[in-house]
Amino acid sequence: MDAYDIRVLEQHFGIPGEVSFAEGPNRMPVVEISNACGMGAIALQGAHLLSWAPHGQERVVWLSSRAKFAPGQSVRGGIPVCWPWFGSLPEQPSFPAHGFARTSPWQVLGAESLDGGATRLAFRLPLEACAQPFWPYQSPVEIRHTLGKALEIELRTRNDDRSELWLGEALHTYFQVGDVRRIAVHGLEGCDYLDKTQGGGRKRQVGPVTFDGETDRIYLDAGANCVIEDPVLQRRIRIEQRGSANTVVWNPWEAKARRLGDMAEDDYCHMVCVESANAADNRVPLRPGEEHRLWVRYSVESWP
Repeated sequence: MDAYDIRVLEQHFGIPGEVSFAEGPNRMPVVEISNACGMGAIALQGAHLLSWAPHGQERVVWLSSRAKFAPGQSVRGGIPVCWPWFGSLPEQPSFPAHGFARTSPWQVLGAESLDGGATRLAFRLPLEACAQPFWPYQSPVEIRHTLGKALEIELRTRNDDRSELWLGEALHTYFQVGDVRRIAVHGLEGCDYLDKTQGGGRKRQVGPVTFDGETDRIYLDAGANCVIEDPVLQRRIRIEQRGSANTVVWNPWEAKARRLGDMAEDDYCHMVCVESANAADNRVPLRPGEEHRLWVRYSVESWP
């Protein structure tokens, strides 16, 4: 089956009135979800969730107004899947940043309606996409998105190789906020972090995370749940996570956003990345036959 044939995908996996397949920007195939709980969209390239909003809420996952959609290119916003490493691979810094999963085509494994009105979609990265010169391991990876009143994502990696491997990964989630200068991220108080805006120096978080300039931090041994408090949109975004040892917090601020080229002038004001990850010193060792699961759940509640 052609992994990108819209008609074939619709025939095999479409659910009338709930799941449909269409050509997205620049003719890139996307899955569109509209159910009793909300709406969302996922690009087949990267199994990249582009949008999600429960009914009655502004969108929760942010997408740049100048996002570029092209084969083999990353998309600014949504939830990119960083795999099998996060950032630069320490042993080979010339390799592609954040791995190759986010820019590779994924196969649809299934779509199903769940009790309560949610929809689950499953994707797999084809083994031939993993057969890269910079990743010599047999390590199948799958992802499951469950879109309902909450959004759940599970990334599963299995080591089918004869050698141990070190896995780096992240769900690089961009959240929409009313004004990043007024939000606060709770749950990381007292955690050490690497400040990438200061050459990777190690610091300790005091109080909630707030923003008044470029922020790029890897919080270490920080797999605790977090909450984004947003007084402008009058809501909390609750982040629950399992299987992640790091939380990454990022906002490029004005000058860097301008240099990126795929963000509008004030886009940085309306987004923040709070990412569940295994990175830096917290990469996961996987022995032959072992499986690792990274799981997150995002929910929204009114506040104050």
